[in-house]
Order: sequence, then structure tokens, then C-alpha cells
Amino acid sequence: MVEAGLLKEFPKAEVERCYWGAEFGAELSAGGASVPGMRPHPGPGREEDPETAEWLLLLADPLCELRVLAELGTEVEDDGFGLLGTQSLGESVGDALRALPGVRAPDDELAVLLRETGLTDGYRHALGTVERSDEFRAACLVAEDDATAAELRVHTSRALVAVMLAEARDTALCTDTERDRLVDLLSERLGGTARGVVTRTAGVLSRLAQRVATQSFLDRKRGEVTSEKASEIGDILRYQARGEHLRAHLERVISNSPEPPVVIGHSLGGIALVDTLALTARRQPPLAVRLLVTVGSQAPFLHELGALAGLEPGDQLPSDFPHWVNIYDRRDVLSYLAEPVFPGDSRVADHEVRSGMPFPFSHSAYWKLPQVFERIAEALR
Repeated sequence: MVEAGLLKEFPKAEVERCYWGAEFGAELSAGGASVPGMRPHPGPGREEDPETAEWLLLLADPLCELRVLAELGTEVEDDGFGLLGTQSLGESVGDALRALPGVRAPDDELAVLLRETGLTDGYRHALGTVERSDEFRAACLVAEDDATAAELRVHTSRALVAVMLAEARDTALCTDTERDRLVDLLSERLGGTARGVVTRTAGVLSRLAQRVATQSFLDRKRGEVTSEKASEIGDILRYQARGEHLRAHLERVISNSPEPPVVIGHSLGGIALVDTLALTARRQPPLAVRLLVTVGSQAPFLHELGALAGLEPGDQLPSDFPHWVNIYDRRDVLSYLAEPVFPGDSRVADHEVRSGMPFPFSHSAYWKLPQVFERIAEALR
């Protein structure tokens, strides 16, 4: 596909393929034996944890239980004897949420627990997020009896904790015991208790959670993802450790060209080319290259990290480095800008293309875009 696109723009060009994956790429030499779940568990079947599965859903969508509660509505029918001016149970929960105090004293149990779990900074944000949400307001409207109001308090408390955990991500230091205690404390401050409350939403979400988030499912997916991504992530890690072999191979291929070639590298291939050309540019004579093209490459990002073999952290490109066209797609999270990393260097030019595809498809869609080949032709002209 790449060759066909190039020959369309350059019918008389000689295209030299340089496939390096088989010899220099990474593979799972032990067949993935290090990955939990890659192979069937040798022992007896493990009991799945529905609570963990439910919280996995909550972390992805903290308001999902409130949404389901609002959809289920209340089983209590309006008997026509409601008193004008009286506050509904749902409204009282809404008032309690809006009145939830901040941390009153350093020894307040909620304050201590928030501090110990690293969730203090997200507390007020969580209160505002849930209180302003359409899901919470809709759930309040259907809480017209004691049972539904009790559910509302529980699901509101779980939503608050889920928002805090989702925002904190890996900065949170929270066990399941601490998480559940936070739910209890918040439920109490909303006027109820989380303990012993049987919720109807559990019948809807719990079964879904256990189907998509069981440990066996997660083990299986981890094995599949590791296998699929080993070549992508592993190639970069292997290159960082033993990249000199690939760079020597590229140098031989470029040196054997009868005239200065246009060298094109995708993803890690672009990293290796930048390293190779930067290292050989310091020699005399340097490698003769007419144009460097990187596509969806991480080379600029690695240079910012100080992780390129060919350039010291903060260094500019050597004087004999060739002109460089760096092609990227904003939807490709593995593509980066080169011009801002090498400011003022007229040899470096970024060029944006758009595949319209989400990641990871955007990372490989470049070769279906005519503008990629048109930009290379333009640079050569």
C-alpha cells in the first residue's frame, strides 16, 4: 500500500522496502507466560467478586446507578392525598446533598478518611458534579417512598465516591474497606445508611457488571491485549535497550542506495531513522539522505524526554541533518509535533493530516490518505 502510493506520485522511483520487524522487533519469547490470565488457571475456579465488577462500572460512569434509579421510577402510586407544600423525600435528599458541609475539623472521620485516601482535593468537585447532574435531579423526582429514598441516598453516596476516585485515578490510595466506609459516612450525612439497603438497580447493573467485568473476563482480555500490543509496545522497549542493531541495519540499507534516498519511517521506524541520521551526521562523510519523512512518530516526544539515542537532551539537530517532514494526525495519540521541539530550524516541517478515524485506527490510516504522498512530493519539489 505504501509502495503503491509512492509510485502513484513518483512513477519512476525505486522503492526499497526495509522491513525490520522479524529480525529486530519484539516477541513474547515465553509465549506470554508472564501475563496473568494468558493461560487457563491451573487451580479450581475462582469466585468472582460482584462488588469489584460493579465499581468498575461506576468508575467508568459514576452516575449510572442514579440514571437507572430514575428510569425504574417508584412503585408507589399517587393516591391523590399528597399535602400541598410538603417536601418530598427526594427533595429532602437533594437538600441534604446541597447542605453537606465541608470538613469541619481535622479529626472529623470523613476528613481523616479523605486525607488518608488522597481524595480530599476532589471532595467539593464531586459534590458539585453530582448535585448539578440531570441524573441526580431525575432520581430525586422519583423518590416518593422510603425504599426509593433509601436507594437514592446509597446511589448518591456511591456516585460521590466514584467521581472522586475517577478524578484521582492512580493518585488515590484507597482500599475497598476505605471506599465502603466513605459510602457509609456520606449516606449517614444524607440522612440514611448504606448498610442493609437492597436496591432495585442492583438487579439491572450487577448482572451487567459481572458479565463484562469478571476476573476471568479481565484475565482473558489482558492476555489478548498483551498479545496484540506486544509488538507495538515491545518493539519500542526492545529498541530502547538494543537499538544499535536496527540503526546499523538502516545505515547499511541507506549506504547501499546508488543516490541519496528519501527515507520514510512510520511510528518506531521514524524514531530509529532520526537516531540513525543524528548519529551519522556527526561523522565525515555523513549519510547522504535527500529527505527524511516521519509518519505518526514519537521521535519528538522522546527527545523531549531525553530518550533519543542520537541526541542529548535539549540538543538541536546536527548541521548535516537532512530536511525533515513530520506528518501527524491529531486523532493519533502516538503522533507528535517536531517543529516546536526544534524551534527556528527551517529544515523541520510538521504537516497535519486527518483520517477521521479514532485511535488506534488513526495510527495506521496514514497510508490510505493521498495527502501524505502529496506532501512528500511537495517537499521534494
